[in-house]
Order: sequence, then C-alpha cells, then structure tokens
Amino acid sequence: MAISVDCILRAGAQLGECPVWSPEERSLYWVDIPACKLNRFDPSTGINRSWTMPAPIGSFVLRRTAGAVVALRSGFFRIDFTTGETMAMAEPLADNPACRFNDGRCDRAGRFFWAGTMEDPPDPLAPQGELYRFGTDRHCVSTVADLIVSNGLAFSPDGRTMYLSDSHAAVQTIWTFDYDHDAGIISNRRVFATTRELEGRPDGAAIDADGCYWTAANGGWQLIRFTPDGRVDRTIPLPVCKPTMLCFGGPDLDTIYVTSMQPPPGMPGDHSLAGCILALAAGVRGLPEPRFIG
Repeated sequence: MAISVDCILRAGAQLGECPVWSPEERSLYWVDIPACKLNRFDPSTGINRSWTMPAPIGSFVLRRTAGAVVALRSGFFRIDFTTGETMAMAEPLADNPACRFNDGRCDRAGRFFWAGTMEDPPDPLAPQGELYRFGTDRHCVSTVADLIVSNGLAFSPDGRTMYLSDSHAAVQTIWTFDYDHDAGIISNRRVFATTRELEGRPDGAAIDADGCYWTAANGGWQLIRFTPDGRVDRTIPLPVCKPTMLCFGGPDLDTIYVTSMQPPPGMPGDHSLAGCILALAAGVRGLPEPRFIG
C-alpha cells in the first residue's frame, strides 16, 4: 500500500535538519543550518516561530528545565527561548573556522549531548570531522576522529548501543558502538550497514519502538529502515530528492516528520518541495526524545 506523504510546512529551507518532537508542547523543533535558525512549528496552527542564532546551527537538544543546548559552528551554547540570548558553554572549534558542528543527539539518560563536526565544504582526502561528547559538567571531549561528514546519531531503545554514520559519498557507512550510558563511554566500533548499493547516502536518523534504525537517504528520494541486525526491511519513497533527517512525533509518536534541503543546481527531477517539512504515517511508533539534564 502506498503511503501518503504530506507537505506540512513550505519552509523553503536551504538546509533543514534536526527535527525534534516536543510532546509537552505538541510542536516540532527543527533547524535551517546556513540560515542560523532554530524553529518551532505547531502542526495544529501552522505557526512556525524562529530564533536567530549568532552562527550556523547544526543540531540541538531540548533541556529538561527550559531552553536548549545548541551546537553552533564553534561549539555548544545554551539558549534562553524567552529572551533569545545564547551563552557559550564549550567551543572546541573556536580556532578552526574551516569546520562546523553538524548532526547531534542526546543519549537516553540525558547526561551527554553527542555531536559531530565536518569541514565545510568537506575534503574527502583530508578528513577533519570528529565526534564530540558534551556532558552536564560542561566537559567536552573528542571521541572519534577522521570523519568526513559526521551524521546519523541515534541510540537503541535500551540506550546501550550508539549509532553513527559518515554520510559523505566516499564513505556511506553506518557504525554501531557499545555504549556505557553511566560514563558516556563508547567501545567496540563495528560496521552496521552501508548504503553504497542503495539509493541515497545515510544522513540523519531515528530509532523506532521496535529498535529499527531509520535513515534519511539523502539523494535517494526515500527513507530506509534497517532491522537491528543491519538488514533493509523497508523503504518509503519521498517527494524530495534530499531528505536530511527524520523524527517520530504526534500525540502517539506515530507520525514521521522529515526535513529536507535544496538540491544542487541542475539536478534533474521535481524539486518544488525541496526544503519543506514532510509528514507521513507508516504504521510505526517511535520513542520520546530525551531531554538534556544540563
């Protein structure tokens, strides 16, 4: 049966990313990286509110108290949603203007915000991307190096497995790690899956309630679902060539929201919905997104 995919916000984003559903607000947060915008969209009213960041924003996590921690170009900042003010917390890229933060996610316990970096534009011959761990004590440490475009962060339902991808065309690989959620330590890195034989590169990701890993297949016009043992068991066609990330939302966490980006000039196909926010029901439920304790 064909699944209906609806455009719920004609955002026209240059690079929409990092959709996060807030059950308390029944709203969808998302970012437009080069526009330096963090957005909150209310599906019931169609109202989209934006906060302008002082630099490009790659990802963010909502805080348990109020506001959010955002991964801007140089590092981690706290934002007050009432005033719109940002405060620097850790800036590991302050002296590296060639790189910026990209995809990120909080672990299931809410203790650590994991976020990766990339050179912009990336150089596959000299990878500069790293994966950083930012804790509630504001300590920031690099844990994985030699990435081109760090992406695809997600955690298994029990929080004991972490997923990470490199979405660059030269890599297109998803890895898993054993995760000690008390100490925030990753180990035993191994290949989970690749998309070299599939349509699209493994961009942003989400885990459903069955423990399956979903990836936005950037350049492939589709979402791909992998079983916990790394097998493709489902694909869902999309009306955008370059989906960037997905999340589960709605009152029952059974709506999939998808962000997207603009294609390069001259790419064939109908790109009238590029940069829009999409929504679909796939008969699958997701998991609540943890909030950061710090």
